[in-house]
Amino acid sequence: MTASVPSGNTGEKTYDQLSAGRRWFLLILASIGSSIIYAPAYLKAVFYDPLQKALGVTNTELGAVFGAYAITALVCYLPSGIIADKVRMRTLSSVGFISTAILTGVYAALPSLTVLYVIFILMGVTTIFIWWGVRYKLVRLVSKEDEYPKRIGLSYGIYGVAGLIIGLISTEIVVLVGDNLNLGVTIYLGFLAVVIFVLGVLSWFFIPKFAGEIKSEGGFNLSEFGQALRNPVVWIAAVSLFFVYFFYTGVTYTTPYLTGVLGASLVVTTIIANVRNYGITLLSGPIFGFIANKFKPSITIVVGCLAFIVAMGALMILPKGAGFIVMAAVLVIFLGFLANGAFGVVSAQLTEGHVPLHYFGAATGLLSIIGFLPDTFSSTWFGAIMDSHTVDDVVQASAYDIIFAILIAAAVLAAVFSLVLFLYLRRKRARDLHELLTEEVLNPSEMR
Repeated sequence: MTASVPSGNTGEKTYDQLSAGRRWFLLILASIGSSIIYAPAYLKAVFYDPLQKALGVTNTELGAVFGAYAITALVCYLPSGIIADKVRMRTLSSVGFISTAILTGVYAALPSLTVLYVIFILMGVTTIFIWWGVRYKLVRLVSKEDEYPKRIGLSYGIYGVAGLIIGLISTEIVVLVGDNLNLGVTIYLGFLAVVIFVLGVLSWFFIPKFAGEIKSEGGFNLSEFGQALRNPVVWIAAVSLFFVYFFYTGVTYTTPYLTGVLGASLVVTTIIANVRNYGITLLSGPIFGFIANKFKPSITIVVGCLAFIVAMGALMILPKGAGFIVMAAVLVIFLGFLANGAFGVVSAQLTEGHVPLHYFGAATGLLSIIGFLPDTFSSTWFGAIMDSHTVDDVVQASAYDIIFAILIAAAVLAAVFSLVLFLYLRRKRARDLHELLTEEVLNPSEMR
């Protein structure tokens, strides 16, 4: 990487002053970080059954612990957006990573349920209040305005590479420890703690001070949030994200479905879950990002949601037996492709609506408050559905039928609100053009 020329005496660097290699490194760092820093909190997405048994909790309790994380996150989304506009990316990234690494080390000891609540609440602070604003804003700082949809899609592709590598390691751990689930979960969490700590160190040394990344060095006024609050694009995009995120996270319940209903082995299920969550993002992120860049993020999401509805319906009507594991695995991976792809470009609806950079962090904060609400109740809700349909410690297929039907409804609503955004922006462009032409006719000299 070539050194950049400092801007004045401040040491700040603009997009043009960073070498292409430095910009790529920062894009990769932000993308890998977004894959790894949330892995401890979302471990149930890949290791559902081993994690539940190692911690000695019920489905409802496991959902409630994650719900505590989600509620903390909900409180932190708004200030995280504001702090992303006020504090250097280097500081937020390094502190967020290192503090999360410490908590993950404690989590690896498989503590009591009470301590788990404390860990997950604190993780809500370190990963959301401190780190959440870093990913989207850092990607934007190393992107030109018109290439952000493509870059954020590419970011999710890199996210997938990192997640897949970590997933392969987790699969190897499952194979090596055999039936010793406690040891497997502890080793995996310890490994994550080390990786997250290293990312924190890299952040401190390689993320520069960006010119224009903060509006002022001190003070936390809410004027930027007020501007975001008055922008209809932010609200419509937030509701769209709510439903996209609902089925994006809900598709992880295909993991215990494959094991409990179709009888797939733990190793096979772990591999499928990692491919669904991360591996498929190698394709879905860049593909959805490319399509969103060529057409519109909102229309791309609509098409993705409609395909998700069809694929989920197919999984529901598929006969429930070991002979259909391969077909079910293909559908599960395709569902992951669609869910990851739609989620990967949903934030690009902000740039589709030309949300200004100076309150972009605040806009992502508001987007997150509404968009990630499903985390506060969906895990507990779905866990309760599973527990209420459990016979002899086996969750019945009827529980998953209910969960999958709810996910289909969420995809329908996500498509509706993304279409609403597209139509709103088209109407706004027509109105703005009409006003411009009218003003030119009335005041031709001023326009010249």
